[in-house]
Amino acid sequence: MTAKPLVALAMGDPAGISPELTAKLVVQDDIRARSRIVVIGDRRIFDEGARIAGVKPELTMVEQGADLRVAVGETLFVDLGHLDPGDIRQGIASLAGGRFALANYKRALELGRDSRVDAVCFTPFNKQAMRLARAEYDDEIAFSAEVVGLKTPASEFNVLDRLWNARVTSHIPLKDVAARLSGERIHRALKLTDSCMRNAGFARPRIAVAGLNPHAGDGGNFGREEIDVIAPVVAAGQREGIAAEGPFPADTVFLRAKGGAFDAVLTMYHDQGQIAMKLMGFDRGVTLLGGFPFPICTPAHGTAYDIAGQGIASIGASRAAVLLAAEMAARRAA
Repeated sequence: MTAKPLVALAMGDPAGISPELTAKLVVQDDIRARSRIVVIGDRRIFDEGARIAGVKPELTMVEQGADLRVAVGETLFVDLGHLDPGDIRQGIASLAGGRFALANYKRALELGRDSRVDAVCFTPFNKQAMRLARAEYDDEIAFSAEVVGLKTPASEFNVLDRLWNARVTSHIPLKDVAARLSGERIHRALKLTDSCMRNAGFARPRIAVAGLNPHAGDGGNFGREEIDVIAPVVAAGQREGIAAEGPFPADTVFLRAKGGAFDAVLTMYHDQGQIAMKLMGFDRGVTLLGGFPFPICTPAHGTAYDIAGQGIASIGASRAAVLLAAEMAARRAA
């Protein structure tokens, strides 16, 4: 590994704020001090993003098969040359935009898989565009696992400063959540949360486990999932040395975590944690794909079609994503 972690930064949806965010990221002093960026995309789309952002990055162009670790230059750019800016309309999800983002991300994942970079980041995708390009596209977890060849569990985590949110189920209909909450699934999510947080520098992460039902079931009055399924998993985790507690009512557990009582909250479904995390810090939140052999991070917000092209997109969450990926990569190397 190089002195600074080598981070592949895949350009996301070209019709949103991704191009301008990518351009802004590569000129940030703190990012340049703690990582070495390899942008994956189309130089024409990037240059348009830089124009919108009002920045003039210094880039070194490298061939697709180049040894990135020995390439000369502070910020590298791998130009796939696969999208004419004239084929994209700002604020509109398209097949071309989805193909562009998928190709960039796939190449970045391949670099991580082959140990040619130390971490992968990407600026926001648009789910509609991704499904236009790949009808079976569900989420980044499944796609990443397919490209990398991952056979072990992986999950999506949301990170806000030092507070983490993990979840047992993710992108599924709410009506299906209860049926998916087996003890095995919850136990797997709890163990993965503990493992990923230790890899990120937590010596013994304190994990609060949320209940499924209002008031965590209220002693069985509003459902028995907490009694029959969730509580036994928490007890099993404790016996294994995991600092887990719960299940707690989901409407108050984040207040305790925010106050410092816990390092993470394991929620049962997507919005149970996402709403709380985004309310606390929408412009700083990071999504981490955990369980992979290298860090994969992205800002926790979307493509913001409504402000695309205006140069006003906040870089806060994207900056936090790159810095977290670089920090985790450095820890792995050490």
